[in-house]
Amino acid sequence: MKKMPSALTCCLFYCIFATTGGWIQAGEIDPQHGTNDPDGKTVWYDSVLFSLAGKGWTNTESFYDRLPATAKTAVPKDVWDLSHDTTGMYLQFSTDATTLEVRWALVRNDLGLPHMPSTGVSGVDLYVKDKQGAWVFHANGRPRYVTKNKAHFSVSPGATYRLYLPLFNGIKSMALGIPKNNRFTTPGPADAPPRKPIVFYGTSITQGGCASRPGMAATAIVSRRLDWPIINLGFSGSGRMEPALADLLSELDPALYVLDCLANMTPNMVTDRVEPFVKILRKAHPTTPILLVEESNFEHLSPTEKGTLLQTIQTKLVKEGDTHLHFLSNEGMLGNDYEGTVDGLHPNDLGMMRQADVFIKTLPALLSSPLQNGITP
Repeated sequence: MKKMPSALTCCLFYCIFATTGGWIQAGEIDPQHGTNDPDGKTVWYDSVLFSLAGKGWTNTESFYDRLPATAKTAVPKDVWDLSHDTTGMYLQFSTDATTLEVRWALVRNDLGLPHMPSTGVSGVDLYVKDKQGAWVFHANGRPRYVTKNKAHFSVSPGATYRLYLPLFNGIKSMALGIPKNNRFTTPGPADAPPRKPIVFYGTSITQGGCASRPGMAATAIVSRRLDWPIINLGFSGSGRMEPALADLLSELDPALYVLDCLANMTPNMVTDRVEPFVKILRKAHPTTPILLVEESNFEHLSPTEKGTLLQTIQTKLVKEGDTHLHFLSNEGMLGNDYEGTVDGLHPNDLGMMRQADVFIKTLPALLSSPLQNGITP
């Protein structure tokens, strides 16, 4: 068995193959790329050999970064630091093994937050596709250390799995292990519809705060239930619609932009920044739908002050000819019983489900055209 490929080799491998519909070329991973465990029974495969979903750019400093290396000097420092978090990313694979081991090293020392468990902040989450084609929770990997986390799972041979990465921490390294006589297979186009992704840009709520597990972030729920790829660009406390972020988002070619930043913006920011931000996106993508989202709140205020300003801007731009610009009210985002948050602001798992339900009712109408489905007219 050969030694594990170097980080540079892995990054080059990824950059070559990651452009094929969002997935590395389908097929069995060559056992020669694995490395033997000292126990003589397990072979470990670096996660860069797998298909990494939820990533918008390949020219990143780290394989697991959410923004390109060019953003380092363009965006606010807080945004750049948070771009190392792996929220929204997952590995997809199948195996003929009955056991799976995952080990991962984290970027930051803080495994959890005062209002969010370590399983969501720094853990991993395994989902499996059932016989009806639905994704269901299988098990989670609980972080206990910064550099030597390990989880053991029983798995079904031939089933397809998704391993979600941490929401509020980054991955320094990750490897998946199976018995030495077994194999991994990565998905191809048949496993991932050839659709342009939905890009969510927003706040800590978008990033997944405060879901108990990575798979319970609202964007992850939406992606599974709509069977649609999503790129999560939520930045905790830092979703403020700076022009540099509009320039970066313009580099992507999504089916839909969802802009959900109001929780991090003052009324003056909404007035000053939303219209220029939309116009930068619109210059690059004249007909791509853009959805402006009102901030949710557990007191059920609708409309909010900032939401009213946002809808006024949307109405103005539509009258000026932007017929692909839409507004989403916060109604129903957290339910009506005051139980949808951990702290009066950030959704708990119940709040995430309710928020996802609102998006799931809204997004299909904006994704109905052949162009948004990735089909050439």
